[in-house]
Amino acid sequence: MVKLSVIVPFYNVQAFAPDMLRSLRANARPDFEFILVDDCATDETPSILERAVPTLPGARIVTHEQNGGLATARNTGIDAADGEYLTFLDGDDWLAPGYLAELLGAIEGLGTDFVRTDHVVSNGRDRSIARVPHGRRGVVLNPREAILPANRSTSVDYPYAWAGIYHRRLVDSGLLHFPHGLRTAEDRPWIWRLHREAKSFGVVGLLGVFYRRGIATSLTQIGDVRQLDFIKSFDQVLAETATDPDAALFMPKAVRTYCAVIAHHLNSIERFEPAVARQLKTMSAGALKKMPQDILTEALDSMDLERSVRLRRLRRRLVSGNGTVTA
Repeated sequence: MVKLSVIVPFYNVQAFAPDMLRSLRANARPDFEFILVDDCATDETPSILERAVPTLPGARIVTHEQNGGLATARNTGIDAADGEYLTFLDGDDWLAPGYLAELLGAIEGLGTDFVRTDHVVSNGRDRSIARVPHGRRGVVLNPREAILPANRSTSVDYPYAWAGIYHRRLVDSGLLHFPHGLRTAEDRPWIWRLHREAKSFGVVGLLGVFYRRGIATSLTQIGDVRQLDFIKSFDQVLAETATDPDAALFMPKAVRTYCAVIAHHLNSIERFEPAVARQLKTMSAGALKKMPQDILTEALDSMDLERSVRLRRLRRRLVSGNGTVTA
């Protein structure tokens, strides 16, 4: 039986795919499989994958007929996976040798639905450690108890799918798939759903995932219309959280996080194309209007002055009939 399925979407990462694939070879085991999802790449990535498969035990390529984005590519990998456990990686990142065996040992030792890990951020030659924002480590935890408090960074603010490992029962219960078609922030509804509905999780301090930042071709660096999918993403977070039995407890956190992400994008609006920047303002104003207004007011009151002023100004704007934002 396959013990661990490693799902890696690839799209136009020819400069980084060889490093990723070498790191997978340094983690291979007879009971591991590597599902390499070619998300209809248009550069040399498909050729690199084809050459790599014969030298990577347990590897197979699944090819999309058209580009579907990261969420859809991960779902393709989930559907193809045979492992008792699953984990994710991105095609431009890499792993330390032997990391996957340690990761597997962590979840088997705890017996939880999922385990979250720290990771190393790589920005050029600089390295820094990003830690799961949860203090208790190496013990079994209730995922719902890691959502709050609303005014602090918590586990739902650490959404990276590749910073963890997941038991197959999450697939069987419908909790591991990502919202189909989302081009960015696809992991936000996903992490919230895990923490609301999974039965158990743990946090461990393994440092084996190297997350590459500052790549010019990365979607996080590109100010095109795909970035606006964060609106759809957080709309889904709010809609699903509103139906939770503890919605009164969790909604302030969901609303405050949504506001913080809107403020983040508005603060760097100059990186967006002009038409997209206008659309960002329109959609953000509409998002604020749809939020529970009493909870929104409390969220804005709890934020720092700069973000609060920016969001209050946007809140006062009206969305006209033709979809433009007016003062």
